[in-house]
Amino acid sequence: MVSLDTIDRNVIRLLRLNARTSNAKLAEDVGLSPSACLRRIRIMEEAGVIRGYTALVDTSNVESSIAVIINITLERQTEEHLDRFEAAVRKFPEIRECFLMTGGSDYLLRVEVANAGDFERIHKEILSTLPGVLRIHSSFSIRNVLATKPKRL
Repeated sequence: MVSLDTIDRNVIRLLRLNARTSNAKLAEDVGLSPSACLRRIRIMEEAGVIRGYTALVDTSNVESSIAVIINITLERQTEEHLDRFEAAVRKFPEIRECFLMTGGSDYLLRVEVANAGDFERIHKEILSTLPGVLRIHSSFSIRNVLATKPKRL
């Protein structure tokens, strides 16, 4: 377990907003020297607090895609069933996100599809083959509010 102070949490917050920011700018923003800032980042990387960096892609500008949110309920919630399900989910790159949930369903998945036919294929070939699934409930998104610019009022 790693103890994070206010500066560490601020570094993480700023990296989440822009992981490509320069170390010099990041250090300035959190009130550290560049070497001290880089040292903190390396410590958090080595401890697994920062596991990696990624690109967020606005698919509305790249390709036409529809996000589908899928609630999965398993037959049983034993550790063995959860582990089998999670191992199977990791095999399919079509499943972009998978969250273990509390409440009405066990997992929430997100996939992106081009159209209803594409989702039908994913449903038949992937979702319905996942181990231990009792119920699948899917909802198609209209748009991602946080990924689009607001209309001028």
